Order: sequence, then C-alpha cells, then structure tokens
Amino acid sequence: MPEQHIRRISILDVPVDDVTESEVVAIIHGFIESGSCHQVITVNPEFIMSAQTDATVLHVLNAAALSTPDGSGILWAARYLGTPVRDRVTGVALVDLLAAAAARYGWRLFFLGSAPGVADQAASLLQQRYPQLRVAGCYAGSPGLRDEAHIRSLIEGTHTDILLVAYGHPAQELWIHRNQHALAVPVAIGIGGTFDEITGRVPAAPLWMHRLGIKWLWRLLVQPSRFGRIFTAVVRFPLAVIRAGRSNKIHH
Repeated sequence: MPEQHIRRISILDVPVDDVTESEVVAIIHGFIESGSCHQVITVNPEFIMSAQTDATVLHVLNAAALSTPDGSGILWAARYLGTPVRDRVTGVALVDLLAAAAARYGWRLFFLGSAPGVADQAASLLQQRYPQLRVAGCYAGSPGLRDEAHIRSLIEGTHTDILLVAYGHPAQELWIHRNQHALAVPVAIGIGGTFDEITGRVPAAPLWMHRLGIKWLWRLLVQPSRFGRIFTAVVRFPLAVIRAGRSNKIHH
C-alpha cells in the first residue's frame, strides 16, 4: 500500500492515488530503497471496466502499491464522483521521468515486451536522451505461461531496479503479479504501448489534443483497430461512472 500521506480514492471499486508526476518519482525512489517488491499501475478507464467483470483483474488492481491516474477520463470520473485528483500521470510521461531519475540515481531498467526489437529501440532512444541511463536488459517475449520461466531466467541476476512491462492490459498486470516476487525486482510497471510511442511506431498525439483530453480521438484516427477499446473508454466507462454517481446520491 502507498504511504499514509498519499490520498487514495476509489472509482468503481478500483483504487486511484492522488499523486503528481514528481510525487510518483519520489515514491518510486522510496520503493527502490526499501528493497521490497512494489507493483505500480497506471489506471485508465479500460482497466477499471475490465475489473467490473474479472475478479482476478480487480484483485490485482487493488493489490497494487501505487495506482496513478492515467488520462483525462480518470480525472473527469474522480471529479464527477466528488473525489477529484490533482493531475494525470500517464505511462509515457512516467517512463521518461523514471529514465531521467534512473540516469541520476544509477537505477537499472529492464525493458520487457512489445514487438521484437521495439524494447531495444526504446531503451536506445532513452539512453541517447539520458546518457547515464543503465539498461539491465531488453526482451520482447510474450505474457504466456510457457515463456515465464525463460523470461525470469533472463531478468534474474541483472540487478534490475525497475521492470517496464509492455504486454498490454490486463496481461502485463497479471504477469507482474505472478512473477515480480520471484524476481525480487523492487518496482514493476505495466506500460502498455509506451515503447511504441517512444519509438514512433505509433505517432504521438498533438499537444493540443492532450490538453483537451481527446487523445482517444487521435488513437482512433491512427489505429482504427482500437475502436472497441476506445468505445469502452469514452462511452461505457462514463455511463458506468454516471450510474455509480446517481446510486451514491440515492443511498446518501
């Protein structure tokens, strides 16, 4: 669980921590110094909706040490439910911040997941940006059970401080939950398509779209195959939040 001074709210029974980007880096610094294992989750609407129908996903989300508010949809929902949070902390921003901090403090990062070669390219680009960054390893692999023993053997002995896992939700969160303690990695984070964005495989949304909270529209334009996921985030999720808000008002 997060330290006592971190305010934690709940959106549809999924925890979200009221943290800023700088606070997250400081918290993760503390996690690494403690030496024990901590799973960090960047919570977005898709995560919350999957937890409504999957008890295992709900359990993993509730067991996380830190759950950051990823995206404008989470900020809106928190505000609508009367428990606003201060800012969003997205996976892309978090990876860049952690790479900068890792270069400063000497932390070792392991890049796991995405398509073959993408993790290596993302690590290389971040090392160009932060020359002191220490990369513990890179591997694509898959989140399947058959690959777990091999992936663990690659990570063991690398003295990884932060494991970045890009297998998409919920596979990455479940993989971390199953394997992190065996690996004894202090911090593990599921970061979805972040490697693809870092390497330019998926074009980044224009800044004005970020500011307006309509990055989902850009994703739909450049990746039409994501329609189902985007529909969940921008239609099903808000409706579920509105229903929950009305139910709370009735019961109070």
